[in-house]
Amino acid sequence: MSSNEGRGSEARRSEGRRTRKVQESRETMADAAVELALAHGLDQVTVEMISERADVSRRTFSRYFSGKEDALVDALRADFARINAALAARPADESPLTAYHRALRTWLDGEPTAWHRLPRSGDLLRLLHAEPSLLPAYLRVQDEAEAESVLIVARRLGMDAERDLRPALAVSLAVGAFATAVRFWIAPGESEPLPLLIDSAFAALAAEPAPSTTD
Repeated sequence: MSSNEGRGSEARRSEGRRTRKVQESRETMADAAVELALAHGLDQVTVEMISERADVSRRTFSRYFSGKEDALVDALRADFARINAALAARPADESPLTAYHRALRTWLDGEPTAWHRLPRSGDLLRLLHAEPSLLPAYLRVQDEAEAESVLIVARRLGMDAERDLRPALAVSLAVGAFATAVRFWIAPGESEPLPLLIDSAFAALAAEPAPSTTD
């Protein structure tokens, strides 16, 4: 190996370590925000409390997040990224709805951090739906993930996501089925497990007849 190759390899390892450290710091602060909000209520939590729990400075917190709401919803960003990674790995001959459904099942069945496996996930989702101040940050994370899903589906179909509405429409339907299942899952009272609700939502979507183009 030449000296240039050696330096390049070391630079890549160093960059990889920095990336992991940044991600770990971000996850630590997001976890602290979730723990505090679920324990004390969003109104009682301050950025200083989150920083202290995560053992970082207030300045460090501000480099990652615009506020406590942003930190709180960030715990979902990694989950949406895992779903998109599973979507990108689906066979190219699957329809977009089938691919998205099976990507969700890959995440649910294989990830130890999938929502139905962690009791706090349901509590966090209920909080996100109940607190109006969290909605902008929640929608921002959700929209970023959905936009990435559209690009993935467009690549699968060989379409231009900016000129053809079909990838965006397919993702909107899939995300809608997912969101509906989640709303039923977190609703008060007993509910079916999240994986079964997701299966039911996509089955209902598949059973819906196509709209007639004639009167």
